[in-house]
Amino acid sequence: MLRIAVLGCGRIGRMHAENIARHPRAALAGVYDTYNPAAVEVSEKLGVPRFESAETVFASTAVDAVLIATSTATHVDYIEQAVAAGKPILCEKPIDLSLDRVNVCAARIADTRLPIMLGFVRRFDAGHAAVRRAIADGTLGELHQIVITSRDPGMAPDAYIEVSGGIFRDMTIHDFDMARFMLGEEVTEVTATGARLVDPALMERCNDYDTVTVVLKTASGKQAVIVNSRRAVYGYDQRVEAFGSGGMAISENRRMNNMQLYGADFTAQGAVLQNFFIDRYAEAFAAEIDAFVDAVETGTPVAVGFEDGRLALLLAEAAIRSVAEGRSVRTSELG
Repeated sequence: MLRIAVLGCGRIGRMHAENIARHPRAALAGVYDTYNPAAVEVSEKLGVPRFESAETVFASTAVDAVLIATSTATHVDYIEQAVAAGKPILCEKPIDLSLDRVNVCAARIADTRLPIMLGFVRRFDAGHAAVRRAIADGTLGELHQIVITSRDPGMAPDAYIEVSGGIFRDMTIHDFDMARFMLGEEVTEVTATGARLVDPALMERCNDYDTVTVVLKTASGKQAVIVNSRRAVYGYDQRVEAFGSGGMAISENRRMNNMQLYGADFTAQGAVLQNFFIDRYAEAFAAEIDAFVDAVETGTPVAVGFEDGRLALLLAEAAIRSVAEGRSVRTSELG
């Protein structure tokens, strides 16, 4: 039984804690949050210890591994402390908002053999994973293009947007990882455009964008197109399409139920899309925990590692530079 402690008891941390508590081969060793009432609530609900500090988590002999779901600014410090304590890590994305800081962390932990897994949960979605298999097994022939659509159902609170690091580091980073996952080779060139169409005043204040499109290209010419918006009035829009010489594969949106209505004046009217990421990717989040437990127990490589997180952030930085300078940016420019 792998004993996992959760650092961070916000919305996603609570969800992770509940998934760990339900897992047949894991146990929730306890929780910690700088905001004590949140930690108390989760610890009492799930009947587990509440740690007084992050340091006590890393020092505890009752903790085998840690899941880091705290604010982004703490991730690097906690990763380094967990490595020093010899505890395997599952860390939410992004590693940090600064590529330089991530590069320094990578150098510091370069010698560790501990499993360090990044929380790019969309890799564990059954539909997305099936598209990846269709690419890998040759069903689609030679891969030519990937199209990734990701639109949130509504703007996050202003306070969140203001500290998020911007849409490319906060939201599109999931799609950068998905593009790398699907393409199967590294991106060499990034071209991005951004607009302020949903909330222009907020975006001006944050020097950010709420509507973006990114084109990624590999050395062999494969392309990935990413389309993002901070608001889709019809719900959480999550689709992945792969196109190749032999055909196409699509992972579609998920609805609240699969019933469709037909009538004299309409056809195929369906239920609304699932609300947001915790609903849409509920099964994927559970599968993510399962994959982490497997990697720790068997010693096999994690499904998505620290370097995947670093390269996704590198693509985000390239996209930011592309918008700012109005040109295509080669990833080699960022080292």
